Amino acid sequence: MNEVKQTAAAAGPIKLGELTVNRLGFGAMRVCGPQIWGEPKDKQAAIALLRRAYELGHNLFDTADSYGPHVSENMIAEALYPYPKDLVIATKGGLLRPRPERWDECGTPDHLRRALDGSLKRLRVERVDLYQLHAPDPKVPFAESVGTLAELQRAGKIRHIGISNVTVTQLQEARRIVQVVSVQNEYNIENRADEDVLLTCERDGIAFIPWYPLGAGSALKSGKVKRIAARLAATPSQVALAWLLAHSPVMLPIPGTSSLRHLEENAAAAELRLLESDLAELA
Repeated sequence: MNEVKQTAAAAGPIKLGELTVNRLGFGAMRVCGPQIWGEPKDKQAAIALLRRAYELGHNLFDTADSYGPHVSENMIAEALYPYPKDLVIATKGGLLRPRPERWDECGTPDHLRRALDGSLKRLRVERVDLYQLHAPDPKVPFAESVGTLAELQRAGKIRHIGISNVTVTQLQEARRIVQVVSVQNEYNIENRADEDVLLTCERDGIAFIPWYPLGAGSALKSGKVKRIAARLAATPSQVALAWLLAHSPVMLPIPGTSSLRHLEENAAAAELRLLESDLAELA
């Protein structure tokens, strides 16, 4: 790969267990087709985007078997295998996609075992660096789903375990079963409903990975965000990401995009420093 400035590295490091990654990762959901279904219209452009994301210093890639389904994992392997030594790939299992508009929870032990084996095959690895339960399944005891991941970790198929879309109570329950190194919940400047989960992670040194870090675009429409962006000669997305990074030391945003221009723009957010007055305005 060409030697380029690793812009995302300016966000600083964070630990996932003993692994160290830059605190601005890359969400690989949008390299799939429309509705996160099927292959992208321009596969070579998507592969180039994945390679460029790594070049820019995003050395945590977040994906899931349900993205595509399977498309995102396959494309990461096609773009970057054999993987650079510092690249950490996080994937998830526990959702089914019977059709584009459906995301159905499935946390049964049998499904999670099959899901992990499929991810291992598609990613061409013997062990997943970070494997996350995509969502609790209301039909399956949460402890049963987490216990299955703990069993698979003992079998050597998972290095570290994360959980997603959980409450503080569920996080505490999971931690009684296994070491949890990350929590991935929806969170952004316009949606702070899970502040209690974030504060728990902050207190206990657990990485908090906010999905929809730009609020599916809603954070970019905020008048406060727009005013600060204009004042700093930045873009609203850069301000929204810089706010996340400043808001908590355990925050690990993973903005995703299918656009090379947006990828470059998002990576540059790692270098943006908000003033105390900016943070007070956005509080």
